[in-house]
Amino acid sequence: MTVRGARGAWVLAGAVVSGGMGFVMLLVIGTYLVAGNLAGGRAGGAVGLAKGAVPAAYQPLVEKWGDLCPAINPALLAAQLYQESGFNPRAQSPAAAQGIAQFIPGTWASHGLDGDGDGDRDVWDPADAIPSAASYDCSLAKYVEDVPGDPTKNMLAAYNAGPYAVIKYGGVPPYRETQNYVKIITSLEESFARPVGRVDPSRQAAGAIHYAQQKLGTEYLWGGTGTAAQGGRFDCSGLTQAAYRSVDIELPRVANDQYNAGPHPSRDELLPGDLVFFSDDLTNSRAIRHVGIYVGGGFMIDAPRTGAVIRFSPIDTKDYFGATRVTQDGAEALPTHAPST
Repeated sequence: MTVRGARGAWVLAGAVVSGGMGFVMLLVIGTYLVAGNLAGGRAGGAVGLAKGAVPAAYQPLVEKWGDLCPAINPALLAAQLYQESGFNPRAQSPAAAQGIAQFIPGTWASHGLDGDGDGDRDVWDPADAIPSAASYDCSLAKYVEDVPGDPTKNMLAAYNAGPYAVIKYGGVPPYRETQNYVKIITSLEESFARPVGRVDPSRQAAGAIHYAQQKLGTEYLWGGTGTAAQGGRFDCSGLTQAAYRSVDIELPRVANDQYNAGPHPSRDELLPGDLVFFSDDLTNSRAIRHVGIYVGGGFMIDAPRTGAVIRFSPIDTKDYFGATRVTQDGAEALPTHAPST
């Protein structure tokens, strides 16, 4: 679909705002008009983890072992763990892959490490499995180090298709599954990395904001996704999902997965259309419990709770967790089916 032009969307949006909220839309317009000045690629330097992107219990392991070799970094390792298990140390797939890093038994037998030095190699223990995942990545990178192209993408392709396929084709092989895997992990890497420099504005932000504003005053419904059977009502993540669906971006259903749909601007870099998140645990994105759509001036549109309606709310509260600038690639990279417990 064609996304409504930015200036037109904000003018139309202002028509539904009255009273003391008028200043909010003035700030929306001003904020969006300077968005072009905020665009730019990421600067070089070490790749750090975004705030709370990795559960606090695993963050030291990811930071330490994510620097094991040049082909990986902490954000890339975090992206792999999230893609494989959603950071669930008890995850098990139908193919018998086990633990937070989803090792199959044969691979674990060859590559599992005693990462915590306690005398055993336990695939269910993240203190062993996370170091083993990093070590395995680096082993694969070593196998394909003489292959032309990006060493990280070659390593990921070797992880998916085997190193001999990468060597045979002189890079990422022409397998759709492998090419998708490389794209997924490198896209997810951006959502786990602490941004260096400015984050590009979202092209679809205006349309998502416009959709959310049309729903102002709608009653909240826990589990609501706006269907006719639900009377067009939403919960918080149902509203944000529907808003971005209106501009052809499909987000996951729940708020803590929506957090990984793109890079994370800081509070002073927020732009209209960014998703803003709230949690009682500010160290763990998996504990996020609420989401809204930022509109500028320190306010969001959100579906807050049972008994309330979709409304403008301030974002500067003690449980403010952070923000995500949704991207098409970021949303498409998110896993839809996590392994079972």
